[in-house]
Amino acid sequence: MGAVKVVVDTNVLVSALLFGGKPGKLILLWQRCTISPLASKEIIDEYLRVLTYPKFKLSEEDINFLLYHEILPYFEVIDVYPGPGIIRKDPADDKFIRCALAGKAKFIISGDHHLLTLKSCQKIKILSPSDFLLET
Repeated sequence: MGAVKVVVDTNVLVSALLFGGKPGKLILLWQRCTISPLASKEIIDEYLRVLTYPKFKLSEEDINFLLYHEILPYFEVIDVYPGPGIIRKDPADDKFIRCALAGKAKFIISGDHHLLTLKSCQKIKILSPSDFLLET
């Protein structure tokens, strides 16, 4: 069986890369090809935008390192097409569901309340990093 396809929400990715903890354990999973993270161009753009937040105090070199050494070598960037709204309370979260649907992901790994409240969308489970690590 191949790597499990997942979509990693921005908050989980930033936590994994900058703070470790449970989300940090995901890095080893994608480096070992146990999971195969999927992202759309819109998601990659959001990852980069959030990494530039002043509170993280990352230099341009730091951000480029994360992008070119920790994200892009492991994440499959897929084409995602617009569709009807899914999460009314936070439409910005729709991009993660659309990406998971387009890439036939099995999981969305998120810390976002709006996504976690759904629990699933079609056959895609939406789990926190802790719950995902218990399940895999």
